[in-house]
Amino acid sequence: MKNNNPLEAYRETQIKTANQGKLIVMLYDGAIRNINLALELLAKKKKKLDVISNYIIKAQDIITELIVSLDFEKGGEIAKNLFSLYVFMNRELLDANITKKNKPLEDVKMLLAELREAWAEVAKKSAGENQKGSAGINIAG
Repeated sequence: MKNNNPLEAYRETQIKTANQGKLIVMLYDGAIRNINLALELLAKKKKKLDVISNYIIKAQDIITELIVSLDFEKGGEIAKNLFSLYVFMNRELLDANITKKNKPLEDVKMLLAELREAWAEVAKKSAGENQKGSAGINIAG
């Protein structure tokens, strides 16, 4: 079935043409975006708890995707550390979904933002090296 939505078609093209580092950055962006949406709704007087829950679950799904993308053979200790961080984040998001409190969401968002910046640097360096004709790098994903 052909997608007639230009924005969705653009996103699909972005994903299909992105290198691994860029895909990981996109996953971080998606998780952060969903957490921000949950935080915005939590700040309102009339809270839509089901919608908040859905945003948190989407962020959890993205973090789960990051977990399954880890390559423990190539990533070694870094992959193990990322695995521990991702499991911690998913537990915090579960807590946030149960309690509907901001702090766990803000803590996870901060961690994701820091990791996103690191992966953005890796992706940028990898893209530059690939343009020069050398192999890309694969830290843990």
